[in-house]
Amino acid sequence: MRNFMKLMTAVAVFSVTLGGQAMSQGTPQTLGLLKVDFKTVATGYRTSKVVGSAVFNESDQVVGKIDDLIVTPSETVPFAVLSVGGFLGVGSKYVVVPYSALEVRDKKILLRDATKENLKSLPEFKYSN
Repeated sequence: MRNFMKLMTAVAVFSVTLGGQAMSQGTPQTLGLLKVDFKTVATGYRTSKVVGSAVFNESDQVVGKIDDLIVTPSETVPFAVLSVGGFLGVGSKYVVVPYSALEVRDKKILLRDATKENLKSLPEFKYSN
């Protein structure tokens, strides 16, 4: 009986310790000094939906395609790797722009003042192995 009481006490203490930090979606979570607002995150776009998307200019012309998104340890802004030029993936060139330069408008990704020519004139990006 004593062992049973010790076990029940341990279970009660353990469950109170774990149960105190439970949060539901929509409630900001706290991790150290970092707060995440789930309502803001929910309005964002998943990378799986962004990668492969066409990039348009203000004249509604396709100027490239998002090939990848890159996050670096030292920068707070991710980068978008765009595939420009070529035909059906042959002869295309990769260039990098800050993700903050892209804008989502009417469910399209817009890169202001972009043309295929000025994107092709940017330095070529090559993935490292």
